Amino acid sequence: MSNNPIIIATRKSELALWQAGFVKNALEKVLPGIEVRLLGMTTKGDRWLHAPLAEVGGKGLFIKELEAALLAGTAQLAVHSMKDVPALLPEEFSLPVIAFREDPRDVLVSRNGEKLSELREGARVGSSSLRRQAQIHVLRSDLEICPVRGNVDTRLNKLDSGEYDALLLASAGLKRLGLEARVTEYFDTNICLPAGGQGALGVECLSDDAALIELLSPLDDVDVRACVMAERGVSAGLGADCSTPLGAHATIVDGRITLRAVLATPDGTKVLRAKASGTQADTLVREVVASLTDQGGLELLQSLS
Repeated sequence: MSNNPIIIATRKSELALWQAGFVKNALEKVLPGIEVRLLGMTTKGDRWLHAPLAEVGGKGLFIKELEAALLAGTAQLAVHSMKDVPALLPEEFSLPVIAFREDPRDVLVSRNGEKLSELREGARVGSSSLRRQAQIHVLRSDLEICPVRGNVDTRLNKLDSGEYDALLLASAGLKRLGLEARVTEYFDTNICLPAGGQGALGVECLSDDAALIELLSPLDDVDVRACVMAERGVSAGLGADCSTPLGAHATIVDGRITLRAVLATPDGTKVLRAKASGTQADTLVREVVASLTDQGGLELLQSLS
């Protein structure tokens, strides 16, 4: 590494800037004297707000232009929410840091303080996640779950203006933005299993930049990496993408990993579940993928395409 500043490419949303700033501070703590700057970018995913992401390329739209900045040399790092990173990363890129996991649960934010069971019949609930939609429909098939795009503040403003009765959001984003007080209800992961990588941050760079990867190594979290890679392995094993109604979540207790996954139709009428525990993440991924496949998971995925 030269003495040039390290540039972090980031989306310009408040949450993305918070996450990039958090990584900037963490890097400056472990490397005193290093200069780190943020390069704010507006991605295609940020600009395209009038259609569901699944229709215009999925959540990968949020990171492709950041990766282009890495390839062009205008930035050396990009910070992502791991749930937005496709399960298969192009070989020219690396994720040397997977860490800083916040509460991975999904939450309900309702306009009048109602919990899920208290929402009126047919209430309008905003969510662009087919995974959340599917699992919530298992509990409340009467709800009208409608697409909602935009950053966290934009979504909350739409809720407050009466466009929706409630929103389904990630706890992590609200907590990071100091908006935890807006949460009406936290969903146990047995009720709504998170997306793979939800709550964790990833730092991406070029895979051939060995010096930078070495500099970043103190930020990596071995346990968070193991869990997130297992979760992402389920998606990769099924050939699913970020917009698929697939949830995967892993935990580690005393060195033993428990991996759970759920795959469902968006209306919640068909729900496949799988679980495996052990010490070898790769083995658990294979067991979970095999279980979902045996239950008809590939056919379910094909029916959604």
